[in-house]
Amino acid sequence: MKILVIGSGGREHALVWKLQQSPKVEKIYCAPGNAGTSAMAENVDINVEDLESLANFAQNNKVDLTVVGPELPLVLGITDLFQERGLTVFGPNRECAQFEGSKAYTKKFLEKHAIPTAAYKEFHQLEEALDAVDDFGYPLVVKADGLAAGKGVIIAQNRKEAVEALEDMMAKSVFGASGERVVLEEFLEGTEASVLCFVDGKRIVPMESARDYKRIGDKDEGPNTGGMGTYSPNQLFNEDFQVVMEREILRPIEKGFMEEGLDFRGVLFIGLMIKDDQPKVLEFNVRFGDPETESVLMRMDCDLVDVMGKVLKGDLSKDDLAWKKEAAACVVLASGGYPDQYEKGMEILGLDQVEDVVVFHCGTKILDQKTVTNGGRVLAVTALGADLETARDTVYREIPKISFNGMQYRTDIGQME
Repeated sequence: MKILVIGSGGREHALVWKLQQSPKVEKIYCAPGNAGTSAMAENVDINVEDLESLANFAQNNKVDLTVVGPELPLVLGITDLFQERGLTVFGPNRECAQFEGSKAYTKKFLEKHAIPTAAYKEFHQLEEALDAVDDFGYPLVVKADGLAAGKGVIIAQNRKEAVEALEDMMAKSVFGASGERVVLEEFLEGTEASVLCFVDGKRIVPMESARDYKRIGDKDEGPNTGGMGTYSPNQLFNEDFQVVMEREILRPIEKGFMEEGLDFRGVLFIGLMIKDDQPKVLEFNVRFGDPETESVLMRMDCDLVDVMGKVLKGDLSKDDLAWKKEAAACVVLASGGYPDQYEKGMEILGLDQVEDVVVFHCGTKILDQKTVTNGGRVLAVTALGADLETARDTVYREIPKISFNGMQYRTDIGQME
């Protein structure tokens, strides 16, 4: 079969890497792809927002399955368009994609269906938000309602920072239309966790757990990013906790989907905060997380093509998933200046020198036959190991072999907490 993967990041490289292991796959296209995907797929120069061109390409090239990586095309309705054209696509429809397209939509759903989450209020007017800025105490979480490339969440430590965040979002439009509505939310303490789940229209089947590191600096210092590293499995996910997770989070979400008449087929990413073994939902995403995907797919021990097929047919069970016992660790190498201003086009050296790791490309391209940086997050160096410490040691042993001007990364991914 022919597969089209949409996107250009580390998540998409990991998806291509896993999908091409299936004996059912004859050819993979990646639109637009990156330097890493070009080694195992045919890159196609179509922007992820150009839904019509993507659908035309899939039709003209007789693509059997399209896998949507990033959130934007899902929120724009790519699944609905492909289905109207009779094309098979993996990813939730526009209605279900609102869970990522609007944080207020998600909070309303969680509240309505009694799913544990932080207290919140939503606002359309700056003045009303400023009047309520002290309601939850500090730190305070300020969220732009719409898509903001993983950067629309500000944790304000005091009133001054909260006011600045609101003015940036609602008056200065630093996130464009995404900041026209904001959510103010109580700050939850605890440990973050990520759960990627397959959803087949009826059932939610979780994948192996992961732990993501959002802040740019060691010890969780500095601004939020799209993610600086992950490991899997998450140390918090013991058998007792998984029982709690099923009862308090997954089953109520399933019930909520059913009551709302939502035909969700694809991946639901659940961001959690865990304290005293009690989980609360931070956010929903409607696609594979990045860089969680890099860790989780390294551990997947079954055919992803088969799994996606069962999701789309509505007959996935837990027994359809198999996982390697080894742990995985992933460390992101980022451009100097990220998550703020950074330069592109820096030559990347040493990619042919590394051993015992898979280097997923997040923001790269080929320029004059050289691999150069093309984004804030550049590479995700990932390894398996008998345990987390072994996987982590392998990744950090190999990272110094890679270099590009301004390269930065965290040195504490996967340290025992």
